[in-house]
Amino acid sequence: MAKMTPRTLSGFMELLPAPQQQMERMMEILRKTYALYGFTPLDTPVIESSEVLLAKGGGETEKQIYRFQKGDADLALRFDLTVPLAKYVALHYNDLSFPFRRYQIGKVYRGERAQRGRFREFYQADIDIIGDGKLSILNEAEIPAIIYKTFSALGLKRFQIRVNNRKILNGFYEMLGLTEKAGDIMRTVDKLDKIGAEKVGKLLVEDCGLTREQADEILKFIAITGTNDEVLSALEGYRGRCEAFDLGLSELSTVVRYLASFGVPAENFAVDLTIARGLDYYTGTVYETTLLDHPEIGSVCSGGRYDNLAEYYTDRQLPGVGISIGLTRLFYVLGEQKMLNPDLPTAPADVLILPMTEDLTAAISLATALRENGIRAQLHWEDKKFKQKISYADKLSIPYVIFLGEDEINAGVVACKDMATGEQTKLEPAATIYRIKAGLAEREKGSVIVE
Repeated sequence: MAKMTPRTLSGFMELLPAPQQQMERMMEILRKTYALYGFTPLDTPVIESSEVLLAKGGGETEKQIYRFQKGDADLALRFDLTVPLAKYVALHYNDLSFPFRRYQIGKVYRGERAQRGRFREFYQADIDIIGDGKLSILNEAEIPAIIYKTFSALGLKRFQIRVNNRKILNGFYEMLGLTEKAGDIMRTVDKLDKIGAEKVGKLLVEDCGLTREQADEILKFIAITGTNDEVLSALEGYRGRCEAFDLGLSELSTVVRYLASFGVPAENFAVDLTIARGLDYYTGTVYETTLLDHPEIGSVCSGGRYDNLAEYYTDRQLPGVGISIGLTRLFYVLGEQKMLNPDLPTAPADVLILPMTEDLTAAISLATALRENGIRAQLHWEDKKFKQKISYADKLSIPYVIFLGEDEINAGVVACKDMATGEQTKLEPAATIYRIKAGLAEREKGSVIVE
């Protein structure tokens, strides 16, 4: 039969073993950090009913989803983790305790044009807090702290969490008599970083039907900048003209107020009135996080407050707030910029054991003892030359190789070579285990990301 040329589809990522280990390390840091704040892990199906995903996706969702028929079922691949979460919470409402705090790291799918740093299949790492009836604004104030802790744990320093409030924007558009066009305006303003103020202004007039004066007023408003206190002070000048605006300003002030207590440095946080978020379901605080040295990449962590995401499944009010890290995009950018720490271990095993005897009992027993002590051990019993076995360990960057022959077995010792230094010792198994664990601990020092 004719052979096919193997290839990876455009917009999909396949990693070699070493970078996959780096990706797994990042995921583990995210899991541990999210758990520090009381979030529980969750998984939901990759495939959902199309009506579930389209119920409140809004914007470009219908154009982007992968949709297909299976028998009479109209199905689609999830495009984010938040919409399936709404269905999950409504379905399991009686079994959950509120506020329900969950994290999920999983693949999502969007049929958009593949380009640098953007994929059609990619990992998102989400956290969400869901309330029953009400949800305190303090949850929204805590989110920047979680973002800061997460990115700091990864090793990043040069990043900024930008925050706004949709009530402020909706209130401002109400002052201009543009309430019915608020959604279209926010989706247009959300393109500011990509296309610039001049083109946004043009789209507001041509696509959203605004007058030139209204468009200029909006561009003037979102151009308010300065320190957080200066921006809030400028916004106070609009207070009293719209109830929604006033509420949004109070919420935004609360978020800023608790930053220091939550341990978020001022240089990593900014009130930014250009942040709108394109999806329709956001109703309050909205977040975007960018890498200061790579603004061209756009947001690597975004989200916000939503009040009615579950309205299609239940009459209960289930408000929530959450964020999502585009993990695949972030990983791609970090690799491209040589920011992934090359010194951290990426090997699939800590030790490679080379049995030198026909009877493998001692080698297998040693491997078992290593694993019981938390050391990842691999036995190499293939019919290969000794040089090929050493080359195998070297190619995979396995830090230690153990040789176990008749002499070692009879003497009750283990011959262990440190592949980095070339140093070789013959010690009792317990001493060898201690030496390996100490060496591994030293190798694990440092962060995943280096700036």
